[in-house]
Amino acid sequence: MQTQKLIEVKDIKKQYKGAAGKTIHALRGVSLDINAGEVIGLLGANGAGKTTLASIIVTLHPATSGDIFYDGKSVYKNLYDYRRMIGFCPQKPNLYPGLTIEQNLMFAGRFYGLEEDVIKTRVQKLVKRYSLQQYLDQYPSSLSGGYKQRVMIARSLVHNPKLLLLDEPTVGLDPHIRRQLWTEIKNLRVEGVSIVLTTHYIEEADELSDRICVLDNGKITFLDTPENLKKTHKKGTLEEVFLKLVSEEAEAQ
Repeated sequence: MQTQKLIEVKDIKKQYKGAAGKTIHALRGVSLDINAGEVIGLLGANGAGKTTLASIIVTLHPATSGDIFYDGKSVYKNLYDYRRMIGFCPQKPNLYPGLTIEQNLMFAGRFYGLEEDVIKTRVQKLVKRYSLQQYLDQYPSSLSGGYKQRVMIARSLVHNPKLLLLDEPTVGLDPHIRRQLWTEIKNLRVEGVSIVLTTHYIEEADELSDRICVLDNGKITFLDTPENLKKTHKKGTLEEVFLKLVSEEAEAQ
């Protein structure tokens, strides 16, 4: 089946000044395509650059150099339209504490300039999908971690984005809640939503990702399907592949 490219990330570099004026190279020329209806798992140790790359893709932070293309055009030439097709679910819940769950979701629709009837229809569908009916009049502080995450994902989908970025969506959640969110991520992929998933859980990346992008020291070291990585390194799980790579790297030092 032929893949359709949604986003092209081309030679993205990011550097900033650290302690004592030292230049930190967070990204060192990262290039990859994000296809329509696929899940790309971003893996890497703390400081590898995955959160930096994710924040640049959703235009929370500018790149030092390089470009991102959508529909063949630089997104920086029309950030408004580009941002309308992106959904972002950060790792730490940032729901408005003074608004009810329903008001948080309605506000998200207004933020993207949707008509009120469209917002109401979208919110109703998402509330039903994520079983939030009984929490609509409650405030975020009263929700469990799992339900806060459901609201966060629902909020990121109100404007019906083509690309969804999930930053560590299951950190700190009970195993059965994690599995429920895995099912939702799979459902979104079936519906044609492209997903960039940053995670520390190798099992999660193995289960959900069509392709794995491994970052190390600001560079892509591997970009392939989980199946190909396991086949190439003759291992049964992605975790075994990573243990092998870490061992080889340690021996080379």
